[in-house]
This record gives sequence, C-alpha cells and structure tokens, in this order.
Amino acid sequence: MSRDELRIFSWVAAAFFALVAGLWRPRRLHWTALGSALLFAALNAGAGIYVLNHFSDPRWSTGGEPPLSAPSFSGTPVVGQFLEPLDSALNGVVGGVNEFLAFKQALPVALDFLAVSGWALLVAFPIALLAASISYSAARRRTAEFEKYRATVDLLQDELEQVKRQISSGNSAL
Repeated sequence: MSRDELRIFSWVAAAFFALVAGLWRPRRLHWTALGSALLFAALNAGAGIYVLNHFSDPRWSTGGEPPLSAPSFSGTPVVGQFLEPLDSALNGVVGGVNEFLAFKQALPVALDFLAVSGWALLVAFPIALLAASISYSAARRRTAEFEKYRATVDLLQDELEQVKRQISSGNSAL
C-alpha cells in the first residue's frame, strides 16, 4: 500500500466501523463515536510504526536523493588486488549512508501518521468525557425509574396484604 492508500484506509476503516456500529447499536452512538476515533488513532499510529519498520521501502521516498554507490578500486591496474578491503569498507559505509537517507526520507511520512494519530486522540478525549456523562445521566435515569417501579411494587404489595387481611378476617367471621 502506498502512503496515500494507508491514509485513505484509516479513514475508510474508521468510517465503516462507525457506520456498522451505529446501525447495530443506535442508542450508543456516543460510544461508537469514541470507538471510531480511537480506531482511527490506532490505525494511524500503526501506519507510522509500519513506515518506521520498513523505512528502506522506496514508497516512502519523496523523490529526493538517489541511493549512493561506492566506486570500485579493485579494478585499478597493478594495486587493485590490494584495494579490495577498501572496496568492502566503502560499500559498508555507503550502505549505512543509504540506510540513513532512506530513514531520513521515511521519517516525515511516519511523523505525519503519528501526528494524525495524536490529533485523533486529542479529539477522542472530549468525546470520551461526553460519552461518560451521557452514560452517567442514563444510568441515573434508569436508577430513578427503577426506584419508582420499586415504590409502586411495594405499594401494591401493601395493598395486597391489606386485601388478604380483609379476606381472612371476613372468612373467620362466618
């Protein structure tokens, strides 16, 4: 996947999750919004880590400097065979420089993904506060309704006991 495809994938996956979870549990849209924001943050963080783990991949280069190549001294007449260790050392140094340049080119791409992940986490914080307050108010409402039903049940039990006493006192008088 290219960097644009990774960027689009995280948006599409978060939107798909929000849509499916929103349709599946429409009364919990606040938690769905939080979940999709956290999913978006996690996908972008994962993409940033993927870029850093595969920094030598040419997909992350911005078309900057081409890879370096070391000159070969082993083909030099007369002394070429004595310069073969120098070729090996130069190839090692040039390989290290090429890896550094590849990392230098991949780092801004990874930081872009990690920055978007940070922004998503920043957005997720107020969503989490909102979701928690909505859930708290819903729980208080359910508790109040339960207490109202409990009071009604207690009242009905008292009335039932009074009716039983009246029936039993009426039967004993006969």
